[in-house]
Amino acid sequence: MDSTGAVGKARVLIIDDDVSLCELLESYLSDFDFHVLTASDPREGLAGIPTANPDLVILDVMMPGMDGFEVLRRIRDDSRIPVIMLTARGDVTERVVGLELGADDYLPKPFEPRELVARIRSVLKRAGGEPEAENRMTTPSGLELHPERREVLLEGKPLDLTTMEYDLLELLIRKRARVLNRDYLMEALKGYEWETFDRSIDVAISRLRHKLDDNAGNPRFIKTVRGVGYMFIG
Repeated sequence: MDSTGAVGKARVLIIDDDVSLCELLESYLSDFDFHVLTASDPREGLAGIPTANPDLVILDVMMPGMDGFEVLRRIRDDSRIPVIMLTARGDVTERVVGLELGADDYLPKPFEPRELVARIRSVLKRAGGEPEAENRMTTPSGLELHPERREVLLEGKPLDLTTMEYDLLELLIRKRARVLNRDYLMEALKGYEWETFDRSIDVAISRLRHKLDDNAGNPRFIKTVRGVGYMFIG
């Protein structure tokens, strides 16, 4: 079982035989301050639960050797760990069976990673297992983010951000003091209709700066690193 993270973060165990998907989700969820563990073998994942002590399990249905329903049955024999099932798109039967066996939520494949983050936070909130640090983010320059409500305050006043602008700002803040190039930003914010040229990211940054009342020449929040990308400094 592979893991990454630090003490104090919500621990998420992914059990899925799709190694590429596990690696993608491990990287993505880690950006949202989750401590991510992965297991591509269902028996290994099940056996590792007592030691890993996850706050939530993401469980695929279709796996060789032992399907997700059987793994869920065994988890529910002695644990109420929240479980989100990954099911085939449109397969209502799988979803119903999973919920009847005690799954807390389900998400059909393929899915947007951002939706999975929202589902994880919702389930953890209901279970009372989401760390307080996830509920509020602040910066020295007076920005305050509430991820659950997707609300941003600047010096106590709410900002009217689009969904994309909010996601972009939250990503920049989570990666503060690191230069993020345009390719990284477009990859991390999958699901939005980016143009194939770099200018689309520049336009998005410009609009976000305008709403933050930020000056590109003398930035308070977002610094341009010429020829590379952008860095949050606020």
